[in-house]
Amino acid sequence: MNYSEYPVTFSLIALNVIFSLIGLSSRELVSRTVMWPYGVKRQKQLYRFITSGFLHADLMHLFFNMFTLYFFGRNIEYLFTQLELGGTFSYLALYFGALVISDIPSYLKNCDNPNYHSLGASGAVSAIIFGSIIFSPWDSVYLYGAIKLSALLFAVLYIAYCIYMGRQNRDNINHDAHLWGAILGLVYTLLLIAVKNPELFSSIIEELKKPSLFGH
Repeated sequence: MNYSEYPVTFSLIALNVIFSLIGLSSRELVSRTVMWPYGVKRQKQLYRFITSGFLHADLMHLFFNMFTLYFFGRNIEYLFTQLELGGTFSYLALYFGALVISDIPSYLKNCDNPNYHSLGASGAVSAIIFGSIIFSPWDSVYLYGAIKLSALLFAVLYIAYCIYMGRQNRDNINHDAHLWGAILGLVYTLLLIAVKNPELFSSIIEELKKPSLFGH
């Protein structure tokens, strides 16, 4: 795949990989950049809303999020440009806006808990997924390169998994942010279409009429 075709997606993946790999070997970096609502509130460390989104708990967490961003991010980057929906600016606004906004519920719930920490690109990746499936819900996705699913089914399973893991509370991954990121991705993309190219709604509706659980 040529980098020049999808520069934003590949740049975001590269930043996530580099920052996460450094973080996996540096507790000091993680301590300074992970989402810590208690510190954000008392020390005004607002940058943590962004930096925590480029950290991952382990290699599997990093791979799963970057695999998802690779598939759906390229789709968003292409469609936002080709369909005159704001191109790079709209894509980056969705990604970074989701990083911040999807963390707000967890921040409000845990801002007085000094022991709460979270990390991951959860909110941004979910926003990209649900923004993308508005245009092509029945496209094929190959989970782990082998299991064929429709994009919409993949998205539903992705969110279900994250809600389940969020309730287990077994790690520092902010699984709750997936749900809020998904909502933001849907709302943002629909508003973007309504403002910039409302004629697209007719083709989107037609696409929804051709369901396929395992993708076309």
